[in-house]
Amino acid sequence: MPRKRHTQQRTVIESILLNTKHPLLPSEILEIARDELPSLGIATVFRALKDLLSEEIVRKVSIGTDAVRYEGKRDHHHHFKCVDCDNVFDLHSCPGNMEKLLPPGFELIDHDITLFGRCASCGKEAGKQC
Repeated sequence: MPRKRHTQQRTVIESILLNTKHPLLPSEILEIARDELPSLGIATVFRALKDLLSEEIVRKVSIGTDAVRYEGKRDHHHHFKCVDCDNVFDLHSCPGNMEKLLPPGFELIDHDITLFGRCASCGKEAGKQC
C-alpha cells in the first residue's frame, strides 16, 4: 500500500509512537505532540492514527474495556496496567508455548497478555512494592 502524504503533523505523531516505549491514548499523543505543534487537534491525531494503522506502522492495544491505545510496531510483547494510575507499560518477555493451554483440536492464532497491579511509583506511594 502506498504511504500517505507526510505532513508535519503526521511525522510528529509517527515519531512519538515509534519512540515511546509504551502504548498511548490518543489524548496522550495529542498532549506530547502539542509541545512541537501547539495548534494540533484531536481530529488530526485520529486521522494520522488511521493512516498509520492502515500502513501497519502502529498497532492498536486493547486492554479490557479501556479506551484503545496505540504503539509503534515492535517485536511481540505483553503489557502491565497499573490499577492506580492507569498507565500501561511494556513487558519484555513472553511465557510462550500457549498451545499447551488450548483444548484438544483448537488452533492458536495469536495471544496477548495483560498483567494488572501497581507500578513502582504507585506501589511506593501505597507503601507496597509491586
